[in-house]
Parts: sequence; C-alpha cells; structure tokens
Amino acid sequence: MDISVYFEPVEPPDREYSQKGHKKRMGDEILSYKEEGAFPLLENLDIAIIGVKEDRRAVNNSGCADGPAFIRKNFYRLFEGTYNTRVADLGNIRNGHTVDDTYFALSNVCSELIQNKIIPLIIGGSQDLTYANYLAYENLGQTINMFCLDPVFDLGSAEDEIHSRSFLSRIILHQPNFLFNYTNAGYQTYFVDKDAVVLMNKLYFDTYRLGLIRTNLEEVEPMVRNADLFSFDISCVRQSDAPGNGNSSPNGFYGEEVCQIIRYAGLSEKLTSIGFYEYNPMFDNHEQTAMLIAQMMWYFIDGFYNRTKDYPSKDKENFIKYHVTFKDQTESIVFYKSRKSDRWWMEVPLQTELMSKYERHYIVPCSYNDYKTALNEDLPERWWQTFKKFM
Repeated sequence: MDISVYFEPVEPPDREYSQKGHKKRMGDEILSYKEEGAFPLLENLDIAIIGVKEDRRAVNNSGCADGPAFIRKNFYRLFEGTYNTRVADLGNIRNGHTVDDTYFALSNVCSELIQNKIIPLIIGGSQDLTYANYLAYENLGQTINMFCLDPVFDLGSAEDEIHSRSFLSRIILHQPNFLFNYTNAGYQTYFVDKDAVVLMNKLYFDTYRLGLIRTNLEEVEPMVRNADLFSFDISCVRQSDAPGNGNSSPNGFYGEEVCQIIRYAGLSEKLTSIGFYEYNPMFDNHEQTAMLIAQMMWYFIDGFYNRTKDYPSKDKENFIKYHVTFKDQTESIVFYKSRKSDRWWMEVPLQTELMSKYERHYIVPCSYNDYKTALNEDLPERWWQTFKKFM
C-alpha cells in the first residue's frame, strides 16, 4: 500500500539549532517529509512520527489540532542518544471531509506500518484518534491490550457520538471485538463516576488511581509491558508541569514521572504503537508542554533502542523458571525471570484448545512483588485478573 497519499508535507521548523559539521540533533538525524514527491522511504525504519491535526471531536479543548507543529519544533531541537536513530517524520495526515475519513486514513496508515514492524508514534490532535489507532489492529486480525495514562476513563454515554471523552465505549462495543484488556493508570477519583468504576470491574479491566501509581512508580512497568497500544492524554499531567490543555487540573503526574513511564513503553517488546494527544498550544506557557511531550518522545525512542529482546515464550533458555505451589493444591504458578533484564513474567493456566487464540496473553508481565505475593500463599492480582478473562 502506498500510504504517502494520506499525508501532506510539513514545513520544517526553524533550524537555528543546527550546528554545521555537528549533525547530532533530531532535526538533522531523522528523515522528514518536507516537500511533495519526497516522501521518506519506509525501508529500514523503526519508528514513524505521524502528525494528526484533528480536533473536531475534542471536548473543551478546541485548538489541539495545532499541536503537532509545536511538538515537532521542540523535538527537533533535542540531541540524539547514543544509538543510530532510524526514525522518520511522515508529515501530517490529511484531514478528511469528515472525522470518520480521518479515522480511516490513520487506521490504514498505522496498520501498514505495524505490519512492516514500524512503530507509529502519533502526535495529535484529540484523543478520540485512539479509536482509529485501535482499528488498525482489526486489519491485522490481532487481539490486543491497551494502556492509557488518563485522569478519566473516556467512557461517555452509550448514546454519545464518539468524541475525546467517549472513544473507549466505541472500542468496547466495536464488533468484531479484539480488545483483550484495557488498563487505565492515573485516574483521579473525583473525575470518575462511581458507576464507571463498577463497569470497569465487571469487564475485568485494570484501573489504578493516581495516588496508588505515584506511591510506587516501578509497578507501572509490568502494566506498560503488557500493552500493544499506548494512549497518552496530556491532561494526566498536573497543570504546573503541562498547562497546554483545556482540561488540565492542579493534580496529576509530574513531568519526570511520565517521562519514566514513557521510557518503560519504549523498552517493551510487545508495544507496537503509541499516541500523544490533547496538547493545545493556545493554553501553553512558553511552549513548556510542547517541550515535555518532545522529551517524552525522546524517552520513548531511547527506551526502544535499549530493548533487550527478552520474552519467555520465544527464548526460555535465557530465563530462570520458578514454580510456586500453594498448600493443599496440586497446581502451581510458574514465574519466569529474565537473565538479561531481571524482569518477571508469570504463566496463567489455559486450556490447550485456547492456546493459539491467546498465545500472546497467557504469559503475563509482572514484578518481583507478584512473586513474593505468591510465596505468601496469595494470588497476585495480575494473575487473577487474567485468569478470569479465560474462564
């Protein structure tokens, strides 16, 4: 498929940062679609940046369509890490006559990239674009896990037209359904209807309050490692660190915390797409929020180039295997610890006939704390949540 038809070139940001003879900054190192007829070649790419200037279904945040240019400007100024970056900026998706047309274009582009083992890195635009990112996996026939950093669940009401605060309902109700699990990290209770929390529990989805996440940030790593698709809403960051959003509030993550979480995403072998949404330059202060998102993109790329390529189902000889047996039970929980990265996984029992359908989901990323929980004769919550989905 020729995906170039979906894109328009972007005006290169001001290049006063470039140093002659010292091409080390992102703006000098990555391939960019700057003029018609010069679309970057996809061969040998690892990551493709996609701008989407779409905000027709933004809630209380009109103007976020202008975000990609400001994010690029700040991202291009950053220095490349200690690796050879194989990243291209494909430009901006041409806005469709309707929002659904834009969704169609973005979905096709993401599907083509993922199929070619290139990670789409989307800079929006409003967060309902996550729905289009999700549809890309339908084309691939792949059951996936989603992870969102978001202060709300974005469920909306059943009768709502899809928008930035209701796209998750559309994903859940979409047929055929290929969402295995959804994780929300950082929701703020006073923004969430209690009935929505009940619904999430009934669906066996994983939800974690902001306060709980910030108590032990390292526990986010296994959550992110289990995701195929990552959707980031900038309103999850406190207003003092990221004012560039119409829905920002005094509480939320600190900038350095979200950078750490995004690096976890880059490190994950499983993750194949990521999107940053809801940045609105109209509310930004000295492009502070644009720079924060640019730094998060940098951390994602840094994490990607530090992947250790360890996953138990593919390379079990590089893992230490532990069996934890509970008293009066013949079954045991199998844990795997990577010799390369010291990361942990656990195996959830699954009927043989379901192995092929859920081959990507029955070995679950976990932490050393989950192993200690099992040693104390308790079922780890992550294990139990997955087991219930197989019942």
